[in-house]
Amino acid sequence: MRIVGLTGGIATGKSAFAEALRAEGAPVVDADRLARDAVAEGSEALGEIAAAFGPEVLAPGGGLDRRRMAERVFADPSARARLEAIVHPRVRALFRREVAALAAAGHTLVFYDVPLLYEVGLQGEVELVVVVWAPRETQLARLAARDGLSPAEAQARLAAQLPIDEKAARADAVVANDGERAALASKAAQLLTDLRAGLSRKLPNAAPRRY
Repeated sequence: MRIVGLTGGIATGKSAFAEALRAEGAPVVDADRLARDAVAEGSEALGEIAAAFGPEVLAPGGGLDRRRMAERVFADPSARARLEAIVHPRVRALFRREVAALAAAGHTLVFYDVPLLYEVGLQGEVELVVVVWAPRETQLARLAARDGLSPAEAQARLAAQLPIDEKAARADAVVANDGERAALASKAAQLLTDLRAGLSRKLPNAAPRRY
């Protein structure tokens, strides 16, 4: 089973490209979904989070208040580290289970969609990394329009992640999403063709493959 990391930045279009890959028949495992499953109501992880951060991070229904939790860890690295120590091992276990099921079903390639792949150091756990890229100005415009943010708020959101140009420089392959969304379909098809033909991690200091 070849495991390919898929990442990008806020509003670069990673989710749209993941949809294009699925349309081509490629399985894509969503790390955000696994994280939600890991802290589902009644889970061991959710109990540990409540014990570590207090009951105020729980929603009225008993599940995790993700927005309040995000506010707690956004500017507090030590709090973020405590949360990650609880959640990440569970997410890895869920991912291994899904990969095993896909392999048993005959799949030989899977994409692991991880928004903060580089930020949490997962690049060494995948065979190669694909970054969906868009210019920073495009990110800001899309983010402001999508979430109704002011320019300052959009800038702050982007500042919390590695710059998209840095991610692209570190990637093994870069998919440009600075044009029409429809173009992603052909780029997904070409990437899959190249992966099935043996596309692998780039050599040190080499430029990434671009699509």
